[in-house]
Amino acid sequence: MKANPAETLEQFEQDYPVILPIRVAWGEMDAFQHVNNVSYLRYFESARIAYMEAMHMEADIKKSPVGPILGDIYCRYRRPVFYPDTLHIGTKVSEIDEFGFVMEYQAFSEKQKTVTTLGYCKIVMLDYRTGQKVTVKGDILDKILKLQPELLTS
Repeated sequence: MKANPAETLEQFEQDYPVILPIRVAWGEMDAFQHVNNVSYLRYFESARIAYMEAMHMEADIKKSPVGPILGDIYCRYRRPVFYPDTLHIGTKVSEIDEFGFVMEYQAFSEKQKTVTTLGYCKIVMLDYRTGQKVTVKGDILDKILKLQPELLTS
């Protein structure tokens, strides 16, 4: 895992430029009475889309044949989450490389007042016409750096 869990809500809010609140649904509980592991991948997906919306990155292949595709994803469960609760899913880009970037996630529980879940994923930029990777540059890179200018100095 790349980032250490935030120790306070204030630190969490400073560390993540996009935070998506998600209310835990009763139906996300499993037989062991906590949120099922697969639910976190959905939470991360929703947060990833919220980040892309904050970048003003359209998901419209007709307008631009180049777009993001999920290369891999990782999730670390630190504490079980129970209904009712609201998780605040923080999302940021932590690394940019030639063909993509790494996004990090943390889920901060309102009820437990701590980070319960950590995650990251690798996003690859793909030309959907050719199926080939393309470099992260131009408009996409500018949009990430506008949202997270601190990446320029790291």
